[in-house]
Amino acid sequence: MGDLTYILQSNRELAEKITAEARNDPKSPYVGKIVGLANGRVVAITDNWKEVARLVQASEADPNNTYCFEPTADYPEVEEIWRMAECRA
Repeated sequence: MGDLTYILQSNRELAEKITAEARNDPKSPYVGKIVGLANGRVVAITDNWKEVARLVQASEADPNNTYCFEPTADYPEVEEIWRMAECRA
């Protein structure tokens, strides 16, 4: 398994674990938050997308190795973003 495939899988597995925890435990630190992952580890837990983007970019320059999500959000459909927009703080 290539490095990128391993990182993507690690991020996905961790996101699934965090989502399950947040949806099953109302006291979870992830409830109502936006979570940023990089290289299979949590690097940000914030209240807004700009902050999570800033923290994730600070910890990992390659967006292919990152994943941001809202664990308790219930969206009607999945939409993937293939290019990360530049954030200006």
